[in-house]
Amino acid sequence: MEYFNENTPSMETVMVYLTDMGLTILGALVVLILGLWFAGFVERRLTGLFAKTEKIDDTVGNFLASLAKYAVVVVTGIALLDQFGVETTSLIAVLGAAGLAIGLALQGTLSNLAAGVMLLIFRPFKVGQFVEVAGKSGVVKAVSLFTTQLDTGDNVRISIPNNSVWGNSVANFNFHDTRRIQLVFGISYGDDIGAAMEVIKGVLAADERCHTDPEPVIAVTSLGESSVDIMVRVWCASGDFWPLSWQLLRAVKEAFDAKGITIPFPCRTIYTAAD
Repeated sequence: MEYFNENTPSMETVMVYLTDMGLTILGALVVLILGLWFAGFVERRLTGLFAKTEKIDDTVGNFLASLAKYAVVVVTGIALLDQFGVETTSLIAVLGAAGLAIGLALQGTLSNLAAGVMLLIFRPFKVGQFVEVAGKSGVVKAVSLFTTQLDTGDNVRISIPNNSVWGNSVANFNFHDTRRIQLVFGISYGDDIGAAMEVIKGVLAADERCHTDPEPVIAVTSLGESSVDIMVRVWCASGDFWPLSWQLLRAVKEAFDAKGITIPFPCRTIYTAAD
């Protein structure tokens, strides 16, 4: 029985084929090992660089490092396919089309992701600060890649999509260390304006939370229908804004009462025609 015929490849042809295949596999292994090593190197390098700067949050740094790693892995995979003679041009086109379809399907999610990255890079606010954004106000508890979480004054947790946060104005009440309180006190027209101002000065001087630099401003701002309005502007630490505001309102009222300075109620004089 004959095992070989004229159509059977010669031993030399088989050896050449096996040699070429072995070299191809060896080259693919080299590409795979180098690609995976380089992917890990890129991830570690970027993670270290991002950790050294305060402008990029750890969450964003880790995310970008992982993204770069997987990009290298994808390129390595395409190079492996090319080693085995697979037409990669059409494959890249298919992957691009699939990526576009996925992007359109996840448009809202990707928008939140992009906004989250921008928030974590530019940091218009930090965890623990009191902000007002997208019609909501509260203390920032967490900023993730997709949502921003606030705790309101009555301890309600609010999760806001990051694209709503990034696309709206943000009021950060704790960005600066100091804030200015502005209050208005109305006194009767018959009261001594200078005496009222001295009373207010005494109240401000008695509270250590009131800053003296810049100096407080006390001025008459308007002559109302039933009162002379005295405006008070005083600087304080951001954390003292509300407690000090409430305390000054009470302290000035009590000091006015002690000095006989009246805060008038709105009143109107009505004239009637005689019969």
